[in-house]
Amino acid sequence: MRNTRDRIRHAIGFEVIGLLAFAPLASLVFGYELHQMGLIGAVASLIAAGWNYLYNLLFDKAMLRFTGQLRKSVLVRVLHAILFELGLLIVFLPSVAWYLDISLVDALIMDIAVAGFYMVYALVYNWLYDIVFPVPSLKAKPEGGTALG
Repeated sequence: MRNTRDRIRHAIGFEVIGLLAFAPLASLVFGYELHQMGLIGAVASLIAAGWNYLYNLLFDKAMLRFTGQLRKSVLVRVLHAILFELGLLIVFLPSVAWYLDISLVDALIMDIAVAGFYMVYALVYNWLYDIVFPVPSLKAKPEGGTALG
C-alpha cells in the first residue's frame, strides 16, 4: 500500500501537470479567456486534489479487502478513472454553470468533454506513475504471517 508521502506526491503531480495541460486547451476549445479556464481549473484542482487522495486511499483499501492485492488490470484502471470523474462531475456541474453564466445543459456538455480529457489523462498518469513509482510488494512476515496482518 502507498504511504502518505507517496500519495501526496501523486496528487500534486497529477494536479499540476493536469492544470498546465487543461487551461490552455480548454480556452482554445471552448472559446473562453485563459484566465477563466485557469481559475476554473485551479479551483477544480484544489477540490480534486483532496478527492484524489481520499478516493485512491479508499479504492486501494477496497481492492485489498475484495481481491487481496493492489495490481490493477486495464479494466480496473478504466473503472477507477470513470468512478473518480463521476464524483467530480457531481460537484463541478452547478459551479461551472454559475461561474460562466451558462445553462446546466451547456455546463454538462462542457463537463463531459473535460471529464473525457481527465479520464484519459488519469488513466495514463496513474499507469505511468505506477511504473515510475511501483507499489511496494506485500511480502510475508518471517514468522509466517502476511504483511496485511
